[in-house]
Amino acid sequence: MTTQTMAREAPASQKQSASHRSVAHLFLDSAERYAENPAFATREGGHFQMTTYAQLREQAESLATALIDLGLKPRDHVGIFAENRLEWIQADLAVLLAGAADVPRGADVTDPDIRHIVPHSGMRFLFVENTTVLEKMRRHPDLIKGVTLILMSGQDADVYAQADLIRRGRELRHQGDRRVEEHMAGLSSDDLFTLIYTSGTTGAPKGVMLTHANMISQLERIPVPIRTDDRVLSILPVWHIFERVFEMIALGRGCCTYYSNVRSLRDDMKNVAPTFMASAPRLWESVYAGILTNLEKASPVRRGLFALTLSVSRRFRGALRFLKGNELDITGRSSFLSMFRALWSIVEVLLLAVPFFLLDRIVLKKIRAATGGALRGTCSGGGALPYHVDLFFNDAGIPVLEGYGLTETSPVLSVRTPDLLVPGTVGPIYPDTDLRITDLNTGELLFTTEAGGPKRRGVKGEIHVRGPQIMKGYYKDQAATDKVLKDGWFNTGDLGMMTYNDCLKITGRSKETIVLLNGENVEPVPIENTLLQSPYIRQLIVVGQDKKYLTALIVPEIEKFPGHKEFTTLAIDPEALSVIRDEVKRLISAEQGFKSFEKVVDFRLLPKPFEQGDELTGKLSVKRHVVTERYAKLIESMYE
Repeated sequence: MTTQTMAREAPASQKQSASHRSVAHLFLDSAERYAENPAFATREGGHFQMTTYAQLREQAESLATALIDLGLKPRDHVGIFAENRLEWIQADLAVLLAGAADVPRGADVTDPDIRHIVPHSGMRFLFVENTTVLEKMRRHPDLIKGVTLILMSGQDADVYAQADLIRRGRELRHQGDRRVEEHMAGLSSDDLFTLIYTSGTTGAPKGVMLTHANMISQLERIPVPIRTDDRVLSILPVWHIFERVFEMIALGRGCCTYYSNVRSLRDDMKNVAPTFMASAPRLWESVYAGILTNLEKASPVRRGLFALTLSVSRRFRGALRFLKGNELDITGRSSFLSMFRALWSIVEVLLLAVPFFLLDRIVLKKIRAATGGALRGTCSGGGALPYHVDLFFNDAGIPVLEGYGLTETSPVLSVRTPDLLVPGTVGPIYPDTDLRITDLNTGELLFTTEAGGPKRRGVKGEIHVRGPQIMKGYYKDQAATDKVLKDGWFNTGDLGMMTYNDCLKITGRSKETIVLLNGENVEPVPIENTLLQSPYIRQLIVVGQDKKYLTALIVPEIEKFPGHKEFTTLAIDPEALSVIRDEVKRLISAEQGFKSFEKVVDFRLLPKPFEQGDELTGKLSVKRHVVTERYAKLIESMYE
């Protein structure tokens, strides 16, 4: 079967289903409807091997039966420490079909994570991806005592092999074992679907309790059009709730998910020609940087043609955005101004239509071809997408549907839709979700979606939400739960505003807000996103809490300094320091819209880049507390 095989469409009468009691019931419903459709495709020997819905159901039911035979009980907790692979989804579905809840984590799980998560979650079974992860677990014999270990791939005589358990469960079911059905009969929508330990930027990981009702609310309300014939490329860690909800959406819609990775992403884009994918800002930033690097090597004629194309596309698509009501609007405008802008936009569309069509086919089509040429959209989440990158890809004809949410909200709270795609925002609020924006200092309610409440648009405040996707709470931590959940309202800790075209715009984190000695509140994220536009800057954080002014810790883009192979020498190179200093002054200036107290007065170059599992979370967000503690002396040197 090739990667371009079209899925068999379900009869129209089967398209809409009633609300499901659990994700397990939703999966079985899909497996029955789309039995012969490919559900997952995994790379084997350079080619994708398909697993149909019927095959996946049989594998999951068999594995669930074997787990029950080993003593797994309803509502038990089962660890899954692995990356994206077919065995992951087999284990995940088997746990759900057995009436239990999983505790997922990546194969790069650290010793501190193991010491906290394994005992805290009370897991009784643990799937590990390979012998490398198995050896990590064996370094903690006191923690895994009483935990049944299951190996996904590789050989070890002392633990169960997942493939062997599937075969054992298959034999039991052939003999009439129906304990899976008995376990599922007792599942309720309020039972735990998953227990995810956050890898946040501050503090120890907390166990987020998400129920089947939480996940079902996401799947049955999603405003993004996912179809049965879609090809969904999976690149983000599946143990994160953002990627996982997309896999569940794909299962619910009957389409196929292709597991990819960073190494094979470029080839997989071309070979699979995905129509949809979940993505992270860092992916698009990397692609954008690659395009600019290639442009630097191109001839002056090609660079000029590209600049012309981008200018025409931005004007043409920008005019269309205004006419559709999809231009970022945080100030509002009069009816007269709106009418004038509309007339001018119509003129621009008419004048630029022909050159846009020609240049799009000559230049921008090649950019889309790099993604396979069939991408109808990508949902970006897990962090803020820089505005210039956001505009670039949307103007290139790659719809980026940026969304917003947290692990605690299952995760989606808002997401752009094809009809309301407003760059610079995270789209309209999710269906059946209530929003409040409150003044961070006074607690005054500034905006709410509730009837009769204030509707002050364009005013920044702290975001509070209420809806069916809000977590049950933090596992074994009522105090932490009470801090963020009050009367059903969840305090996200994020700052944002509602735009005049009814989209949410995120402006920063209330916990990240830097308060200078003069009392000025500064949001570091917009400053950081602006500095990341520089081709000479790879990573950074802005600091300055309780100081007179802002400073920054910067990781330079080493490829831009050919004379250096090590970050340690680059960090003290006078030329590099001069280049970065000029970039900081150019980007963070009054001309760019920054206030005087928002200027970065000093900086230091770091001797190594931020790395996932160390200074970065699994979603590649910077752990600010780790960086500031590690480089405390360097930070202080900027204020001496």
